[in-house]
Amino acid sequence: MPSPTGRPRARGAVAVLLLISAVAYTAWVLEVVLSTGLDPVQAYISELAAADQPLGGVFRATDLVAGLAVLAAAGAALVGAAPVDPVGRTATRRPRHGWALAGWSALALFGAATAADSRLPLSCTPTSDEECAARETAGLVPATHTAHAVTSSLAMIGALAGLAALTVAARRYGWWPPVRRYGPWLLGAELLATTWSLAAIGAFQTGRGTWALGAGQRLQVLLVALWLGVLAWSLFREGAHREPPRAVAAALQSRSDREPV
Repeated sequence: MPSPTGRPRARGAVAVLLLISAVAYTAWVLEVVLSTGLDPVQAYISELAAADQPLGGVFRATDLVAGLAVLAAAGAALVGAAPVDPVGRTATRRPRHGWALAGWSALALFGAATAADSRLPLSCTPTSDEECAARETAGLVPATHTAHAVTSSLAMIGALAGLAALTVAARRYGWWPPVRRYGPWLLGAELLATTWSLAAIGAFQTGRGTWALGAGQRLQVLLVALWLGVLAWSLFREGAHREPPRAVAAALQSRSDREPV
């Protein structure tokens, strides 16, 4: 059964936007060749984009691109979720594919929160700057630190919810073979990486070390980017197949309309 993401061109546009987001979301790998002065094993990934970092503007820009691209992809997918009849007219009734709609909505949250995150950078780097850490503990840093924590949390909630819901949609509705195959594994790995990151953040904030906080967060972000790539690959594969004849398309739509959510 074809997924409700619109016609081949629309699916292709969504896939391209997802790929752009995946690439931009892994811009942190530039720290391998650029001198940032931060320890990638210990430092928050957000510290790369801190206001006092010489390359902070670069990483803020790539985060903004990643957020806006995935927000546009999710928006296009949601708009394209209206069923189309055999003569190309958009029907007024929405398809009953609740998991897909929930998944794309969660990805829209992820994109919006990531874009907002890029506009609310940390003012300094608490894992490598003891004075910054002391000011943060005393509440003497700008309010953007708290706002950044909120938007970062919302972004990860959106990413996790989107990964889970679209994986369920792929398996329940018979869509996107790559998502059906790799989605559960990526979701399991993402949950483990998120648990590691949260435990490390808790340890750092209570003065018990960093617990390789930076490595955990980088793994977390890398898995999200891989997920976006798998989803884009799935949409490219779907769009590569020839559209079914009108009679078959009508039968598929009729079957879709009868299926429960």
